[in-house]
Amino acid sequence: DPKSPWADRRVRLAANHAINRQILNEAITLGFSRITWSIIPQSFDFYWQPPAHAYDPAKAKQLLAEAGYPNGFDAGDLWCDAATATTSEAAIGYLQAAGIRARLRPLERAAFFKGYQEKKLKNIAYTITGAFGNAATRIETFVASGGAYVYGGYPDIDGLFREQAGELDRKRREAMLQRIQQLVHEKAMYAPIWELGFIHAHGPRVAESGLGLITGWAFSAPYEDVKLKGK
Repeated sequence: DPKSPWADRRVRLAANHAINRQILNEAITLGFSRITWSIIPQSFDFYWQPPAHAYDPAKAKQLLAEAGYPNGFDAGDLWCDAATATTSEAAIGYLQAAGIRARLRPLERAAFFKGYQEKKLKNIAYTITGAFGNAATRIETFVASGGAYVYGGYPDIDGLFREQAGELDRKRREAMLQRIQQLVHEKAMYAPIWELGFIHAHGPRVAESGLGLITGWAFSAPYEDVKLKGK
């Protein structure tokens, strides 16, 4: 929406500088989450590591002022899955400190993703996904025009995405997918928080748990590979 404050890259960049991800990490997941500055997991093929947006509330306020919002603005609702309300509420606190005032609107998971996919969640959404794949499948779903959770796109990104889909040379395809990730970062399309660190434990009777056996899977699996100690 060209009339929205979020149409200005400086506003989106301000949101990135406003959030103290490391403090969120330490407070909510005891520091076990991985802050990568990307919406694509490090373990995915074709991943590109973006540079960090430093936590800088003064820079955030400066960017908002340059964009025409010296006193901040009312950003409306911040929608989230109810399970992520704690993180979303903390993020709102940081945004509000910079001048981006938002209201928390948690929804039951099915309702959240239905509204998200139907493009009904306006203003801001804190979203999560555990879908497997590679950089291309994540970009297809969350970045390229026509994706399940994409509200709007950019011609340069869409062109590169179509081109990589027909590229058979792995190196050239990797270069295109990494260029897309660079553009996502440069345009500040998202304010990535983290790769969520799920905290689990196993008891003394377990010789080998299923935790970590499948890269990127947050839970214990496969069940049949769990090994117990003998009595």
